Amino acid sequence: MTSIYRLHYAPDNASLIIRLALEQLGQPYEPVLVDRRQGAQRSAGYLRLNPNGLIPVLETPEGPMFETGAILLWLADRHGEGAPAPSDPDRGDYLKWLFFVSNTLHADLRMVFYPRLYVGTDSTAQDILRRNVQDRLRTHLANLDHVAGGKPEWFGAEAPTGLCWYVACVMRWMALYPADADRRWFDLAHTPNLRTLLAGLEAHPATRAAQAAEGLGPSPFTAPTYTRPPEGSAI
Repeated sequence: MTSIYRLHYAPDNASLIIRLALEQLGQPYEPVLVDRRQGAQRSAGYLRLNPNGLIPVLETPEGPMFETGAILLWLADRHGEGAPAPSDPDRGDYLKWLFFVSNTLHADLRMVFYPRLYVGTDSTAQDILRRNVQDRLRTHLANLDHVAGGKPEWFGAEAPTGLCWYVACVMRWMALYPADADRRWFDLAHTPNLRTLLAGLEAHPATRAAQAAEGLGPSPFTAPTYTRPPEGSAI
């Protein structure tokens, strides 16, 4: 089958979420490595696709798409899978939590990963920011765990939605990054409903495909290890 999509990716970046969604949908795509070591996401060619210089970009027949939440919703609506349909009564609940993860949780997580972008190079200020944001992240996860405990159809491993893949990846990153930081604030045992979701997603064929492509290890969500991507490292 001829691919109609090109996924600009870097291993274990937000592009992983889109890879998982494409694999679940059974849509062929061409992976295009963005070499972050060379700053390729800031190259003139990449900026023509995404002027914000962020990963991922999904090239589609209608033009390039960026912003992870937007790509997930676009794919689901185009292919009729991966989110409640616009006419579904659950659509509103799904959208508010998808955008909460995209606009709030993920944005807060970036502050933990890149505190210098928000408070400069002062290490004390960085530590204070990280601690404050980690408190917020614990609250975010507790709220999501409560939602998962209600077992809505759009937040389970049997028929994963884009939200499921998004949450699985951000929780993976919480357990791994930054590599030199104290990550004891994060404990999967504190969110048992989300832990059940992540364990279920690990058995999904889409996860196995992503494991092979990006070297994610045997338990990429519940006991993650650093990636060893056979397609080429760009971390």
